[in-house]
Amino acid sequence: MTARYDIAALKARLGGIRSEDNPALVKQKSRDFFWYSPVLKRKLDHVTADIIVLPTSEAEVLEVLTAAHALGIPVTPRGTGTGNYGQAMPLSGGVLLDLSGFNKVKAIAPGRYVAEPGAIMARIDDETRRHSRQELRLHPSTYQTASIGGFIAGGSGGVGSIKWGGLRDWGNIIALKVATMEASPRILELSGEDLHKVAHAYGTNGIITEVEMPLAPAYDWVDVILGFGSLRAATEFANELGEQDGLALKNLAVVAAPAPHDYFLRHRKFLPRDSHLVIVMAADFAVDSLLAYAKRFRGAALLMRSDTLFPEEAKGLPPAYELGWNHTTLRALRVDPAITYLQVLYPFPNQVELVEAIHARFGDEVLCHLEFVRFDGKITCFGLPLVRFTTEERLEEIMAIHEAMGAPIFNPHRYTLEEGGMKQTDEAQLAFKRQADPQGLLNPGKMIAWEDPAYDYASGKTFLFRSLSEAGVG
Repeated sequence: MTARYDIAALKARLGGIRSEDNPALVKQKSRDFFWYSPVLKRKLDHVTADIIVLPTSEAEVLEVLTAAHALGIPVTPRGTGTGNYGQAMPLSGGVLLDLSGFNKVKAIAPGRYVAEPGAIMARIDDETRRHSRQELRLHPSTYQTASIGGFIAGGSGGVGSIKWGGLRDWGNIIALKVATMEASPRILELSGEDLHKVAHAYGTNGIITEVEMPLAPAYDWVDVILGFGSLRAATEFANELGEQDGLALKNLAVVAAPAPHDYFLRHRKFLPRDSHLVIVMAADFAVDSLLAYAKRFRGAALLMRSDTLFPEEAKGLPPAYELGWNHTTLRALRVDPAITYLQVLYPFPNQVELVEAIHARFGDEVLCHLEFVRFDGKITCFGLPLVRFTTEERLEEIMAIHEAMGAPIFNPHRYTLEEGGMKQTDEAQLAFKRQADPQGLLNPGKMIAWEDPAYDYASGKTFLFRSLSEAGVG
């Protein structure tokens, strides 16, 4: 491969900072779970960095950024690579800044903790539980491998969103430190409204070097699986269960038959093929109340509760959160490589009727998978339906039908901030990018409005994360 940048000069400037330029290892590290999408697999399969650099401190991050800026080499930050749509894949090559070794938990206090960006979320929980019986409010289903910095830069919510909403919501991030990409990089300390500049921005406008996040009381969570005879019944129950504010719930999902039986192989012995599932994580003290509430619903059948399993029954079972979110997609892909997925919002207050109408429209071509969340203070659901992929044209048609029926799509088959429908750029966001990365060397190719001055960033489509002007950031 012909070198695109002066990597030898970069290595000479890095001193003792660890790096790796073996092409096979660099390509492996340059990838995430983009292959969930057949569209992105076609578009991104060739993408690779020129070198991996692995700083372990803020000082080393600043040293790398100084050297790369001097040589005009792009830098793409990355945690552990658990994203799903190429967020941390280096489209322009250059440096892949692997922050996984920059991973200490620096402080734990009542209601909050401070950590370096590469800290693995499950390991943060280990420390906060041991220290003060507290735990993370939110985490993705890739909890055991995902880093906190990667979650903030590329995630949106997940396990815990039934209680706490998403990263877009006020209070779910307390403060961030961010390194700029300039001749002499600075550390910016962001809080309040300014957090919107960096959350879900793919590292296009700064490298996160420290996070301060809130904590919640830690409970012993029990996995409960209930079966229903119809998707409508399962959806209605889950929606009403989510509204029971006295129940301590961690996650609440619906997966339509026959997907659970076909794809949740380790749980299959508990799952009749015709059962539409409601999968719940509930605090141990809330399980009896949860089951008492379920008795009010005709046809609700208890299929499994993890706290009553014999050890031999429980052996090898993944936790309930690894049946939800995009682990559902992963489990389906392991059985059927033709499966892909969508990200759908079913807006309050007609979410139950909309779910039923859309999935009646598509039948087995689009298998229903719902994650119930608190969204703008209301209980509703996101969909991560399993789509039987045939052609890219049909996939676009399926998304258009969802939109026409009133269900906005956050397109996981696009790799830019704006096209996926999560993050909307605007003049305030661009102004911050010009301040933090004036040469456009951070994760180039991911922010359309930076690359294309004619781009219409005032689009009227639905975005999950508010634009900075909407968030009140000037």
